[in-house]
Amino acid sequence: MMPLSYADKLILAPMVRIGTLPSRLLALDYGADIVYCEEIIDHKLVKCRRVENDILDTVDFVGSDDVPVFRTCRKERERLVFQMGTADPERALRAAKMVENDVAGIDVNMGCPKDYSTKGGMGAALLCHPGKIKEILTTLVKGVSVPVTCKVRILTKLEDNLALARLIEATGVSAMAVHGRLKEERPQHPVHCDVIRAVANQCSIPVIANGGSNDIIRSYQDIASFRDRCAASSVMIAREAQWNMSIFRKEGLYPMERVIKDYLKYAVDYSNPYQNTKFCVQQVLHNSMETEQGAALLRAKSNQEICAIWGMEDYCRRTQEKQMELARAKDQDRLTIKRRKLNDGSTLHQLYAPFKRKNYEVHEQLPKFKLFNMCKRLDIPQPVYITEERPGDRHYQSTVVFNGAKYQSIAWEKRKRSAEHAAASVCLQVQKNEADGDTNIGVTLS
Repeated sequence: MMPLSYADKLILAPMVRIGTLPSRLLALDYGADIVYCEEIIDHKLVKCRRVENDILDTVDFVGSDDVPVFRTCRKERERLVFQMGTADPERALRAAKMVENDVAGIDVNMGCPKDYSTKGGMGAALLCHPGKIKEILTTLVKGVSVPVTCKVRILTKLEDNLALARLIEATGVSAMAVHGRLKEERPQHPVHCDVIRAVANQCSIPVIANGGSNDIIRSYQDIASFRDRCAASSVMIAREAQWNMSIFRKEGLYPMERVIKDYLKYAVDYSNPYQNTKFCVQQVLHNSMETEQGAALLRAKSNQEICAIWGMEDYCRRTQEKQMELARAKDQDRLTIKRRKLNDGSTLHQLYAPFKRKNYEVHEQLPKFKLFNMCKRLDIPQPVYITEERPGDRHYQSTVVFNGAKYQSIAWEKRKRSAEHAAASVCLQVQKNEADGDTNIGVTLS
């Protein structure tokens, strides 16, 4: 894959709660060249694990509760920039390494003025610490294989902006996005195109102008005007895209109804949480929330109810039924014992068997205790448990060696003891099947 170029591009800005997968795909459909995901905090990402979701055909980074923190797909792979919030170079690198093979670029948020970001030393708080900016960006540029960028807000003095831009460019980043407002300013304040222009004229890397929504940009034709006023290489759009993602269409804006329906299709296709779907549609309705559709949206408690407002309930139902069929087939496959010959000549039996303590009323019923007693009864060596810890989220998987064979649950557990119980339960299930004569239950893998 060719490295992502940030020159002469139209870009969807990173926006909290907006920049999820359905919105990003819609922006690409409508003409955006590059899309940024919503800011993901490095603390949160490093606790995740990467899962290939073959039901949705996505790559999910999920937390310990199995809820996706970040979801992406092949369609956006070559044009997606992952934006992180960070205040620590080493942790930033760990987070970036987790996603670098699934995205086209890494961006560091140095412009968010909100308390949840600045209180952690992230976002706009970094603007006061140029040394830390240099360390974070240098570490990332040297440590990942994809282009690294950052997004900043402007400082009060012009010379400080130029000095910061020189420092950032010297780290080796591929581009820099500049939101033309001070961290104390909000959208109602005019964007400072002159400051962006001064930075752009100084830099040899692409400078991406941001902050023109509504103030200057209200149509596709206005994008070029904003770029020219800032002398920028590219333009990044936030609020106008939030209200109508077809701002990226050179042919002009689509009606609100069309945009909502196009968005809902992606929300359903990728099983977007209904709360996020609801929020994003609210932004498109914008000044029309007082309508009957707006009131119905506020009452909605599922993607299906939201789709029904725009006559898409059948599409939602059919898609969800297909997803459920795929999920049932996957569950059935997980409930089948897999047998695999290992290089040492032993056989590994695998089964999806998560351990749930509430299923065992007394200690004597616990799988490890029952397997221990089985070995005593058969007068064979006691089982041996080999347990590994998964990096990132500290979950465990155990393999038990029993009478020359190996048994393992493919479910990862939060506790080492639970992982051992899960492995023991697989062993007990296989022994029961064999005792019952069900020797053909399972699949042998090469």
